[in-house]
Amino acid sequence: MKYMMFVCTDTEPDTDQSPEPDIEAWVADNDARGRRLDGHELAPVSAATTVRVRAGEVLVSDGPFAETKEMIVGFDLLECADLAEAVEVARTHPMARNGRIELRPFADLG
Repeated sequence: MKYMMFVCTDTEPDTDQSPEPDIEAWVADNDARGRRLDGHELAPVSAATTVRVRAGEVLVSDGPFAETKEMIVGFDLLECADLAEAVEVARTHPMARNGRIELRPFADLG
């Protein structure tokens, strides 16, 4: 089952002072296991462009549409047997401690 894993900032990071997991080791391990199909860090939110169509008019604005302190800073496309495996992958990502991870399964459009 495919999951989109959104890597997000959070206003309340973990207070645990133990060493963080290494992101390069996380990527290498999940790539080797075939669980991570793709992923990338995103440019800063200041580089975002929002596109909307209202009454047939295209409206383009700088920045994200939503006003929020949390933002998506990256993504990973996962292939996991089930949600439990996807949660296991997400919990070991370094940003699970300093940010938050959102897992969303791909919709079954068939």
